[in-house]
Amino acid sequence: MKQEYYHIVAILVVMVWGMTFISTKILIGHGLSPQDIFFFRFLLAYIGIWVVSPRQFFAQTLKDELYLFGAGISGGSLFFFLQNMALEITQVSNVSFIICTSPLLTMILTVIFFRVEKITKGFIYGLLGVGLVVFNGGIILKISPLGDLLSLLASLLWDFYSIIIQQVSSKYSPLFIIRKIFFYGIITILPTFLLRPIKLELSVLLDSAVLTNLLFLGIIASLVCYLLWNIVLRQLGTIRASNYLYLNPLATMVGAMCFLHERITPFALVGITLVLLGVYKATNSSVKGKK
Repeated sequence: MKQEYYHIVAILVVMVWGMTFISTKILIGHGLSPQDIFFFRFLLAYIGIWVVSPRQFFAQTLKDELYLFGAGISGGSLFFFLQNMALEITQVSNVSFIICTSPLLTMILTVIFFRVEKITKGFIYGLLGVGLVVFNGGIILKISPLGDLLSLLASLLWDFYSIIIQQVSSKYSPLFIIRKIFFYGIITILPTFLLRPIKLELSVLLDSAVLTNLLFLGIIASLVCYLLWNIVLRQLGTIRASNYLYLNPLATMVGAMCFLHERITPFALVGITLVLLGVYKATNSSVKGKK
């Protein structure tokens, strides 16, 4: 596959992921809890991956197995648990906009751990934009600062996930990697059911809206998109692939306006514009620095 095609695949994956916020919000409206949604989503994906995944059960080394365990938490159970909790208490659009700061956080982590990037003006624009969306949300957008904080933590976890995947992507097939991620994600979400057990009736799960959105999240957004994203990470690298995450809010904004009737205020648009400008400048400068 030509290099240009991986960029197209990255855009398509991110656009699909932008729509997952809408599906999650709909499922929450039908009574599913954050861990319910994640559990059924990853369970469907795990069942699906066994059809095509190689029958290798463990990684070659304990270190690699621990990497995959960490990926299952950072890009699986804890990431989606925090993200879905945020969706319970704040707007879909705000969660998506804050998650899209992942490229900025990726660069920060790269500076801290690998010292190969420099802080640019893009960080200032991006962080200022996040501040406008988050800290003024309680007054202007009537949202919960707690929801925005949970979104930021989820975004940080996704960056750790991307870095971890880079450590194992050259050693194992994408199918094996995502199967392990789904497995460890399911295992590590189980303790949360001790605090908040599943109380759903079968009739709820068989509801057409619930079933359709769960299938979309499990098969399309998880099984297919995780597989494609791990391939993109291998081909483009963590920072270049993460550049495309800033497109995530575009799909979410359209979906939220069409399906959830959420209103995007002018004040929010200022913050969003600064976030996207910061992401673009920071990531664009990183690419130029490598040429």
